[in-house]
Amino acid sequence: MPCPRRPQLLAALADNRDAHGPPLQAPKDFRITSRDPDFDLYDNVGRDADQIHAARYNLATRADLKRWARHDAQPFRAAHPLPDHPWPTPDLTPYLDALTAAQTPAEIDAVTDHVLDAAEPALRALSDYLVAAARWKRENRDAAKGSPSHLLMTAASRALSVLALADEAGVNRLRATYDPTPTPVPPTSPQQGTTANVPLSPPSPGTGPRR
Repeated sequence: MPCPRRPQLLAALADNRDAHGPPLQAPKDFRITSRDPDFDLYDNVGRDADQIHAARYNLATRADLKRWARHDAQPFRAAHPLPDHPWPTPDLTPYLDALTAAQTPAEIDAVTDHVLDAAEPALRALSDYLVAAARWKRENRDAAKGSPSHLLMTAASRALSVLALADEAGVNRLRATYDPTPTPVPPTSPQQGTTANVPLSPPSPGTGPRR
């Protein structure tokens, strides 16, 4: 039977203080009822923000979820071995050296274009995998906003949007150099207008043309 004072005890333990005495400690036989027996109440000492949140609301942390998943996926990983090393890191030295030497927008654009062309295959491959993960067991059908499938599809799109945003930045820089927007001419105020069409004042008496 769950402890009737568990919410109050959890809140006090999470704050690590009590208004009427020293910091509280969990009773020896106290355990949080969890979906997984590996979940225990965290000690106050050495807890990070994620663990404090978990203790307060009786939630598993991200580390808990990942650890349980790794344990349950061990037979699958043994049957489907995957590379344990990351993808090779590209050598950016030539690009950074060229960027440092660039003096004009055209030269910067030449370097950036080469970087984007080199990175596109890896980013496109990542996007393709994220789309495939989003479509796992057709979870993407009628996926609600914020669901795993929806988030994966969004991540797939953003992986490619890196290329589009960087390209747009380069085009905007080139346009500012080669095709700048004309400076608008301020409208002429009535006081500054010409007087060509303004009728002349009638001549004063006695100043008419001589006959």
